[in-house]
Amino acid sequence: MKTVGVLALQGDVAEHLAQLRQRNVQGVAVRKPADLAPLAALIIPGGESTAISNLMQTSGLYDPIREFARHHPVLGTCAGLIMCGRRIEGGRQPVVPLELIDIHVTRNGFGRQVDSFETTLFIDALNKSVPAVFIRAPFIESVGDNVTVLARYEDRIVMAEQGNILVCSFHPELTEDTSVLAYFLSKI
Repeated sequence: MKTVGVLALQGDVAEHLAQLRQRNVQGVAVRKPADLAPLAALIIPGGESTAISNLMQTSGLYDPIREFARHHPVLGTCAGLIMCGRRIEGGRQPVVPLELIDIHVTRNGFGRQVDSFETTLFIDALNKSVPAVFIRAPFIESVGDNVTVLARYEDRIVMAEQGNILVCSFHPELTEDTSVLAYFLSKI
């Protein structure tokens, strides 16, 4: 059985691990560089991007995750999308992105906590609609030439992929639908 790690520094760790169990995939919490060694893939969860950025650097995970992503699939949800991006705007505190996918991200692009919402999104790669929870969500302002846009909400890009990197502005782990996770697992 393949093992998928969930970066466990801050954010929706338990929810991602629960969805992995629901799909009969072994999930483990990743807190230090050595935790990456046995993994087939990694999820960087939603949470607070400044905290995740700071903790990733102080725990020594920043460079090992960048190296891991060269050969393994990585899923970034909400704050994880921000961390995976190349160019980041918005927010009061700086974030040091991993630069795993060629996207320009606007933090809190959909507004503050009170502006959070749920909707249904059509995702091209799945050829179906899925429920989507947006909480202080970022959006993708623009994408590089090798990035495929998979979903939009109104006129904003909210899901994209480049090679083995998949990112979404929303929280698929907060719904019963595991389609986004299944799509990510197909990259292993």
